[in-house]
Amino acid sequence: MVDVAIRKFALSGNHAGSATVRLTPAPAASRVALRAPAGSLKALSSALGVKVPDAPKTSGRQGGRSVLWLGPDEWLVLDEDGADLMAMCSGVSLLHSATDVSHRNVGIIVSGPGAEATLSAGCPQDLSIGTFPVGACSRTLFGKAEVVIFRTEDDTFRIECWRSFSDYVFGLLAEAAVDAGH
Repeated sequence: MVDVAIRKFALSGNHAGSATVRLTPAPAASRVALRAPAGSLKALSSALGVKVPDAPKTSGRQGGRSVLWLGPDEWLVLDEDGADLMAMCSGVSLLHSATDVSHRNVGIIVSGPGAEATLSAGCPQDLSIGTFPVGACSRTLFGKAEVVIFRTEDDTFRIECWRSFSDYVFGLLAEAAVDAGH
């Protein structure tokens, strides 16, 4: 008889929140760290089926796929439908670098009317809807962990963090959610 190891996903089964905010692990997603010069963006957009944004703190979205601007030549590509993003990028002959980071990152969904207050408890950025509208994204700090914050709806954010920090980030979010509920 052969023992088969069953992989437990980070944050599997974790849920937290309060009367005004809900915390849940994000659905599984394919993720690619993408680097490219401006001259390659049109071809990459075509290959990925979504516009690769060229402005700070913006994103491109099409269905379950999002491309988040992280820096002048850096993006995080997310696909909740499990598409082979690496294969899509490999068809582009122009200069770019694509690295699969699907197992490095963990996503957390923070939703509800207290979502903004929950995130503001550990993030130095102004996340108000006027400054950080739907579609805005940013690499920043939450507590002592580097995260990517992506506003997907008026009262919903997706937080991406490294798997090794996921328990810390989720725990800090859970504490902040309780405070936001008061």
